[in-house]
Amino acid sequence: MNTWNYTNEPDFFILMGLTDSKEMQLVLALLFLMIYLITVLGNTGMVLIIRLDTQLHTPMYFFLMHLSFLDLSYSTVITPKTLENLLTSNKIISFTGCLTQMYVFVLLAAAECFLLASMAYDRYVAICNPLHYPVIMSTKLCSALLTGSYMIGTVDSTVNMICMSTLHFCRSKVIHHFFCDTSPILALSCIDTHNIEIIMFLFAGSTLMVSLLTISVSYMSILSTIFKINSSSGKQKAFSTCASHLLGVIVFYGALIFTYLKPSKSYSLGKDQVASVFYTIVIPMLNPLIYSLRNKEVKNAVSRVTKKRDSLRKLSSQWR
Repeated sequence: MNTWNYTNEPDFFILMGLTDSKEMQLVLALLFLMIYLITVLGNTGMVLIIRLDTQLHTPMYFFLMHLSFLDLSYSTVITPKTLENLLTSNKIISFTGCLTQMYVFVLLAAAECFLLASMAYDRYVAICNPLHYPVIMSTKLCSALLTGSYMIGTVDSTVNMICMSTLHFCRSKVIHHFFCDTSPILALSCIDTHNIEIIMFLFAGSTLMVSLLTISVSYMSILSTIFKINSSSGKQKAFSTCASHLLGVIVFYGALIFTYLKPSKSYSLGKDQVASVFYTIVIPMLNPLIYSLRNKEVKNAVSRVTKKRDSLRKLSSQWR
């Protein structure tokens, strides 16, 4: 077992990954590569479609575009290194690289929590106060909500990094995980981490609970308004405007709560790794599918952008 003397900063860690079986590593590598390619194509496509189609320049799609950017970003922080570990014998990650991966991931994940909360508030205003929607959901407010999401993510990530910088390591360099997450790194420390865990739990818990409370209150108000609608077609239309977002919230928060909002003693390597794979690799692929397959406006936008591109291509060929 690899050990080192009592020090604050080791040179590197060893990411053990998901399995020791060479056959399973190849299968997982191919699966994750396929998922990552779909993630890149899906999220990049969502960003481009929303940017190119002026009819989608609304608050809802403004937030959706940035959600796609966040999903693409934090999947890219995790997946390429995971693929390298699965396909090669190089499982080493530098100490600086490990902390950087952790910092960026926590920032993006926390920002996504509050971005989802902003999207819930947007749906609340659209359904419960439609006449004042253009005034309330102004460009200024949307930009402020987006900036606030990134600022909260930065604060969470910085606190997390400060806590991790106080650790001292004198045990194994082996991280029993496929990326640099807080729980397996805390397990390597040779000092009492109880106070550090409480601080990190409070900040992570506050991020999850405040954003989830905002989403819950918004949807309770939305449901109350929907039930007051007399026509069944009106109810169905109102439900359809928030169904995709609600499904995305359930999937994302379910995985995060299962992984992080529990005592460290209940940490289970196998179960936590499965949950981590789900929210770091699978969910970024699912979100574009959730928001596009059920959304006629996105489908129509794809059709308009495609026709516009074909028209420009024909016009270009005529000029030649």
